[in-house]
Amino acid sequence: MNYRILKDRIFFWSICILSSMTAIPLVVIIWEVVKKGYRQINLSFFSETAPSTLDAMLAKSTGELIPGGIANGIAGTMLMVAIAAFIAIPVGIMGGIYLAEKPKATFSHIARFLTDLLQGTPSIVIGIIAYAWVVKPLGSYSALAGSVALAIMMLPLIIRSTEETLKMLPSSLKEAGLALGASYTSVVLKVLVPSAFGGLFTGILLAISRVMGETAPLMLTALGSTVINWDVIHPTSAVPLLIWEFYNDPNLIDMIWSSSLFLLMLILVLNIIAKNIARKWRIG
Repeated sequence: MNYRILKDRIFFWSICILSSMTAIPLVVIIWEVVKKGYRQINLSFFSETAPSTLDAMLAKSTGELIPGGIANGIAGTMLMVAIAAFIAIPVGIMGGIYLAEKPKATFSHIARFLTDLLQGTPSIVIGIIAYAWVVKPLGSYSALAGSVALAIMMLPLIIRSTEETLKMLPSSLKEAGLALGASYTSVVLKVLVPSAFGGLFTGILLAISRVMGETAPLMLTALGSTVINWDVIHPTSAVPLLIWEFYNDPNLIDMIWSSSLFLLMLILVLNIIAKNIARKWRIG
């Protein structure tokens, strides 16, 4: 008995130590970003566009904070993510419904395989595809091209989360709806989808947080802009693009940490909301 208790305690503490070791890199990263990025966070950081190299040099020579902010990146990110969500959410939900309702159909096996393949495709490859599909025909980089690339990346996550969520619903829901005389389409859209809303919304938020920090596909599609742009057919900036631009300018190093902190906090909030919704949905 003492041997079993000792073995249990050794196993328990080993799990605790290994779990703590996996959390250490995350804690260190967050601490480093917060420590170096909080100084630039102020009102102008959210309301002004990115500063120039000259502005940054003058500010650093006098020991002041770098003027300007990332308003053009925030506006571009919100614009492209909104358009991408508008494209990907309906297609993803309908695709997930089909896979859940027709799991053994030949087309379902093909679609499921392609979805898994797309989910593992490198983002730079998706950027090249969006460049060929949108940038080349339009003749210019644009927010629309960036949105198409992000929408392609969102699709697999929404499709699979929708499929798995609908599979978790009891079959009695559909049987009751059909027994009351409702059509199959009405049962799916008015009974199953609302019942699975928590899981669907969670999958959508996770997909949005997944693409919000992507840089590579936007470099080939949106390109970037020094001003706030709401025109979808013109080049547009984004927070990840600004981080890359700041990285290439030694005078704007401080802006890298502040922009990274903002992006990290935004994605963290989206993930916390998704987790809370998922937990409440399970409880309900």
